[in-house]
Amino acid sequence: MINKITIVPCGKESVSKIVDGINQYNLGRVPALSDIWTPLEYMAKNENGEEIGGVLAGIGYWNGLEINILWVKDEYRKKGIGTQILKYVEDVAKAKGATVAMLDTFDFQAEEFYLKNGYMPIGEIPNFPEGHKRIYFSKRLDL
Repeated sequence: MINKITIVPCGKESVSKIVDGINQYNLGRVPALSDIWTPLEYMAKNENGEEIGGVLAGIGYWNGLEINILWVKDEYRKKGIGTQILKYVEDVAKAKGATVAMLDTFDFQAEEFYLKNGYMPIGEIPNFPEGHKRIYFSKRLDL
């Protein structure tokens, strides 16, 4: 057992070492089904070319679509834009072999939106932030 360690801020080289370390560990236990990370990042524009929404997502090792951010400009919300963006990225992910989608949101953000679009809550952190909850969702894409 090591009695004393030093913990210091990471530089870029250290970040790479951490990522490589967990990747090596994970892939030693469950082989990858796809590339390490396939980014799926798209912007939605209106008829005038104005950027009104977008999604930052990607497909990980085991063909899971990870949606990190889905955003729609305030004045375009509740008009189906978010659903179009979500369906688009799901379809692209399915075409690339994704079998499940996963994401998290807060109750003041898009809980009802994801429920309406077929996502199932799989967990939550109550009272985070204070007075709210963080909700984790998933959806099978291969059904």
